[in-house]
Amino acid sequence: MIIGIPKEIKNNENRVSLTPAGVMTLVKEGHSVLVETNAGIGSGFSDVEYLEAGAQICSVEDVFAKADLIVKVKEYLESEYKYLREDQMVFTYLHIASNEPFAKALLDSHTTAIAYETVVSKKHTLPLLTPMSEVAGRMSVQVGATLLQKTHGGSGLLLGGVPGVMPAEVVIIGGGTVGFNAARIASGLGAQVHVFEIDAERMAYIDDMSNGTIHTVFNNEYNLRNALKTADLVIGAVLIPGARAPKLVTEDMVKTMKDGSVIVDVAIDQGGCIETCDHTTTHDQPTFEKYGVLHYSVANMPGAVPRTSTIALSNATLPYILKLSNLGLEALKQDEGFLLGLNTFKGMLTCQAVAEALHETYHNPKGLI
Repeated sequence: MIIGIPKEIKNNENRVSLTPAGVMTLVKEGHSVLVETNAGIGSGFSDVEYLEAGAQICSVEDVFAKADLIVKVKEYLESEYKYLREDQMVFTYLHIASNEPFAKALLDSHTTAIAYETVVSKKHTLPLLTPMSEVAGRMSVQVGATLLQKTHGGSGLLLGGVPGVMPAEVVIIGGGTVGFNAARIASGLGAQVHVFEIDAERMAYIDDMSNGTIHTVFNNEYNLRNALKTADLVIGAVLIPGARAPKLVTEDMVKTMKDGSVIVDVAIDQGGCIETCDHTTTHDQPTFEKYGVLHYSVANMPGAVPRTSTIALSNATLPYILKLSNLGLEALKQDEGFLLGLNTFKGMLTCQAVAEALHETYHNPKGLI
């Protein structure tokens, strides 16, 4: 099979979908890999390294035109829609539940599109979302701590405080991979950390793993509303696989927050869980202020640490890329968790959560391929 690796064009997206090590593995399996010129430069991988691994360096047009399988990091932007076609598979973070134009482009082109974020492992985890969730969770605290500085528009608090001065209060909404990683970093810096969660087992796990230094709170409107009044940093970390994130923090709640407090909505890729994060921002212009609260809603946070993110992502995706390359769609038929990654096929939506989010008809992929 011919695998295409295009250069990412989203604002400040410096990741690349496959490392030279991953290319070498595919080439040794007998496949051809086309890498766009300078695709890996933002992650510190040169064209020479890809050539030495066995790749061919090509123009963007050749990558999209010749490849049977396109492997990306982020969704296609509008200028890339023209490359979509029926006889090609696309494997990337799609996030189409909150991106109707891209969903329509995939359906109109009859492209076979597989989303990293809805692939499920045999252990019922999200193996291709996890590494980037770990990065985004840890980054969210770094970002929040920086924005709390007066020079960045925040209230002027040091996250961990100093002896004789109370640390900042951090509220994390969601105790999954993003939330737990954020909580660990915030707690390690000395902040007062409260994780809002609805799963009792998950709360017990967080409490046990942190020896009680991270406080868990049952997530309901009453508890959350009260906590936001005194919070210095709020991190939105809610995930419903494939679906739009629920708006758990309303505009009315944000109005009660302190001036100079900070919101980081990591869930913005799926539409965001903070109502006032009503649009995505970029690494160039990452923040905006509303009701005296600084908002950060960058949709590709891990793109700011591309070396770490690229290697972590490539490690996770390579086994699945190998299956697709060796078996084609048969790889999905043999693995029900992999099949859950199929979002569009022959003009049909094949992920139930996405179909419900877009108010479209769901087609069970088991009877289609």
